Amino acid sequence: MLAALLLAGSVHAQATFTHPWMQKRVAYFGDSITDPRNDGSKKKYWHYLQDWLGITPYVYAVSGRQWNDIPRQADKLKAEHGDSVDAILIFIGTNDYNNGIPIGEWYDVKQEQVMYGHGQPKQLVTRKRRYMRTDQDTYRGRINIALDKVKRMYPDKQIVLLTPIHRAQFYRNEKNWQITEDYTNQCGIYLEEYINAVKEAGNVWAVPVIDLNAVSGLYPMIDEHAQYFKSGDTDRLHPNDKGHERIARTLMYQLSSLPCGF
Repeated sequence: MLAALLLAGSVHAQATFTHPWMQKRVAYFGDSITDPRNDGSKKKYWHYLQDWLGITPYVYAVSGRQWNDIPRQADKLKAEHGDSVDAILIFIGTNDYNNGIPIGEWYDVKQEQVMYGHGQPKQLVTRKRRYMRTDQDTYRGRINIALDKVKRMYPDKQIVLLTPIHRAQFYRNEKNWQITEDYTNQCGIYLEEYINAVKEAGNVWAVPVIDLNAVSGLYPMIDEHAQYFKSGDTDRLHPNDKGHERIARTLMYQLSSLPCGF
C-alpha cells in the first residue's frame, strides 16, 4: 500500500512539474561555440533549448572573443532588449587560454583603519581590506569587470556561468593552428586553471556555475569522442550538431534546478 502511494505521488509530481526556463527569454554571451555564424554545426545548444523549452534566444556571442568582450555583449543586449530578458548565460574562456592571458588575482589587499567595537567601546583598528582587481590584462580581472557590469545592469535577472569544455586540436590554417589542452599556453598555464577560475567566480560574485567541462561528458582528447566535434582530424574544438545536442541536454537538466529571473 505504501509503495503504491509513493508511486502515485511520484507520478503526480512528474505530471505537474514545469521546467522553470520554459518559454523564457535568455541571452547567450560567448565565443565561437555559441556564435550562430560559426560553421562547426548547423544547430547550436541554444537552438535545441529553443526547440525543447520554447526559450527565446538573444545571442550575442562572437567567434574568437574573450572575457573582455562580455561588457560589449551586455551593452548590445541592453540597447536592443532593455530589461526584457529573463536570464543570461555566459559561456566563454577557451580563447583566453589560447591567447595566453595571465590568470591574475581576484583582489588587491591593503591595510586600512576601520571603526570596530565588540564587547567594548568602538575604536579605530587596523585590518586588511580586499579590493576587486579590475585589470583588463588578466583573466580574473576581466571576469571581475564583466560580472560587476552585468550584475549591476541586470540585478534581478538570473546570470549563469558555463565553464569552457575540453578542447583538442584546431587546425584552421597556417596562421590559426591551436594545440591540445595537454599543453600549457604561452604563460605556462593549463586549461583547467581557466576552468577553475570560472568556478571560483561563482563564489566571488554569487552566481551559479554549471561545470560543462565535467558534466557535458565531451572529451575530444580520445578518438571515440571525435564523433561529437566538427572534424576528428582538424577541429576537435567546436562541437558538431551531436555535440551541441549533448551540451543542450545537459543544460536542460542542470537549469531545471535554477530559477529563471527573480
